[in-house]
Amino acid sequence: MTQDTIVSSWNDFDPLKHVIVGRADHCCVPPSEPAVDDKVPVDSKMKGMWGPRPLETVEAANEQLDGFAKLLESRGVRVDRPSPIQWNQSVQTPDFQTSSMFGCMPPRDVLLTVGKEILSAPMSFRCRYFEYLAYWPLMEQYFREDPTFRWEQAPRPRLTDESYRPNYGMGKHAMTIEERLEKVAAKEFVTTEVEPMFDAADVMRMGKDLFVQHGLTTNRTAMEWLQRHFHDHRVHAVNFPGDPYPIHIDATFVPLRPGLCINNPHRKMPEEQRKIFAKNDWEIVDAAMPAHDNPPPLCYSSTWLSMNCLVLDHNTVCVEASEVHQMEQMDKLGMEVIPVPLRDAYAFGGGIHCCTADVYREGSCEDYFPVQVPGTQIRPVE
Repeated sequence: MTQDTIVSSWNDFDPLKHVIVGRADHCCVPPSEPAVDDKVPVDSKMKGMWGPRPLETVEAANEQLDGFAKLLESRGVRVDRPSPIQWNQSVQTPDFQTSSMFGCMPPRDVLLTVGKEILSAPMSFRCRYFEYLAYWPLMEQYFREDPTFRWEQAPRPRLTDESYRPNYGMGKHAMTIEERLEKVAAKEFVTTEVEPMFDAADVMRMGKDLFVQHGLTTNRTAMEWLQRHFHDHRVHAVNFPGDPYPIHIDATFVPLRPGLCINNPHRKMPEEQRKIFAKNDWEIVDAAMPAHDNPPPLCYSSTWLSMNCLVLDHNTVCVEASEVHQMEQMDKLGMEVIPVPLRDAYAFGGGIHCCTADVYREGSCEDYFPVQVPGTQIRPVE
């Protein structure tokens, strides 16, 4: 018999004891829509493609996801899996319609665990509007088994055309990489500020502090909502001007243990935002270079999924098995490295961190940043 659930997780590095690992079943390449169109690079072979992914790629991805789940169980981690629905069906609300959905390989995008709460994120992708349904049976189970679990849903966004900048990077308005970087530096993204929109994978949980990436999938209104919702936390806005497609913080800035983070060397955190880390004696190390020059076929993500790792405890980390440079760096940083073959699953929503969502980690809500400095907080430092 499975032990009753306890929901509690305050960061990404305390000992992991219970996790959700995604599935690739029925996954689709979503059709054109404002949020999707801006995520696909201009020169990508995926431009204009949509519909069910080839069955052989689904099977290969699921084989690796199943293998990862078994590996975690062999390390004493309880693993739950989502319940995929038929993603190849249209979605219609009073405000929009889209021809298909996405999938449930990356629970990290949808579910934000903060302490005793699991929050379903208000994502900006129309094709992902009902993705939370794949996790509904698990949330019901956790709610029955843990009397202190808080099952939450952020405000459901309407996702009307007002939620997006018109023609942002589309068609004749397509931008060069240089033009994109100018937009990113000016913090001008495809999403507007009419309603809170964020992906859970844009939130880096660090005890009392939540560092939230402002980019293509998360707006400032969402950060204000997060600050009001998690009123005992300090919410910080961070951005990475070197990233032309700023989506999800976990392939850009990754904490490994208290006092140590790795930062994508092509997407450096601005000096003004690094001050809070320096003042609290955190070391920020440039991540190792990816082992691959290109992402796998039909993959939205960049080669920097190399640093998208899952920390099991302060001394142990899972890294994709082909990312030899990242594994070597982790070893030099004093981590036991567990190689995990997962590259066949990249195209379905991301890497090792993306395909998981925390349910329970040992530890409590620590204050890792007792010295607060101006430059990042949504609310002014008192």
